[in-house]
Amino acid sequence: MPYRIVLAPGDGIGPEVTAAAQRVIAATGIEIEWSERQIGAGAFETLGSPLPAETLEAIRAADATLKGPTATASGGGYRSVNVELRQKLQLYANYRPARSMPGIVSRYDNVDLIVVRENTEGLYSGLEHTVVPGVVESLRVITQVASERIARFAFDTARRQGRGRVTCVHKANILKLSDGLFLDTCRQVSEEFKDIAFDDCIVDAAAMKLVLDPKNFDVLVMENLFGDILSDLASGLVGGLGVTPSANIGAHGSVFEAVHGTAPDIAGKGLANPTAIILSGVLMLRYLGEKQAADRIEEAVRGVIGAAETVTGDLGGSAGTDEYTDAVIAAMTNN
Repeated sequence: MPYRIVLAPGDGIGPEVTAAAQRVIAATGIEIEWSERQIGAGAFETLGSPLPAETLEAIRAADATLKGPTATASGGGYRSVNVELRQKLQLYANYRPARSMPGIVSRYDNVDLIVVRENTEGLYSGLEHTVVPGVVESLRVITQVASERIARFAFDTARRQGRGRVTCVHKANILKLSDGLFLDTCRQVSEEFKDIAFDDCIVDAAAMKLVLDPKNFDVLVMENLFGDILSDLASGLVGGLGVTPSANIGAHGSVFEAVHGTAPDIAGKGLANPTAIILSGVLMLRYLGEKQAADRIEEAVRGVIGAAETVTGDLGGSAGTDEYTDAVIAAMTNN
């Protein structure tokens, strides 16, 4: 039977890059039944909601979802689509690998680390209110259940990939109760994984060490806000959000997405770089158990970018979206 995949193109360049990813995935020969659903600012303007009920239900029922970038509607009017999606479907684990890419010049070579971010609580719980005019209070929620769940995901990931160490990133020296609970829970879970080393690092020190030498780390696990910040920092070490994928895994679904912006200035011009969503598709295929197909795509992407002959403008080339996608498909055929 074909896999049932929701395609949520999103806004701006989203339709162009997700279409490119569809073409690349189709070239593997894997049978997929795609179901396109609206999400983001466009959905808000046409359907009155950035996350329509039918989109949410389709994602819940699908084997996986491939999602493009989303924008905030003009004038705002709603909370982050990504936050709402993760909370409503309990997509508790954000998985963000950062791996050096041939052909992309960066400060460091051979970076290969993973940021695991708790996706459903922390300051992103959205619990805030005005105490008195001029004073706003935001609640940072940390629970043992969510902390244990994300710690276990990090250790399971490390074991499955043959990695040697998990680092808990925290601020328990200041936030003694909330981050103290997170750190203590990670330590407890680490006792079940004696084959994997465990240590911890205060978040500001972790940021400094990542910039000084990312080889200090292997798998990092942390709460929501710290994960939001450090996952982007890690992406910056290997070329930026345009070349790094993202996965959101939970009890009631999975969403694989490009986390870069919607780039409205080039939307519809055929200039967008689809690498991030293609590599997110790679993560999706691995999640579905299609490792061989995933490896073919990733090898092709790395080969095309490494050759630097048919790459988009942001990567130093002059190729358009379709031309770059054609090159990736041709490289898959030749592999």
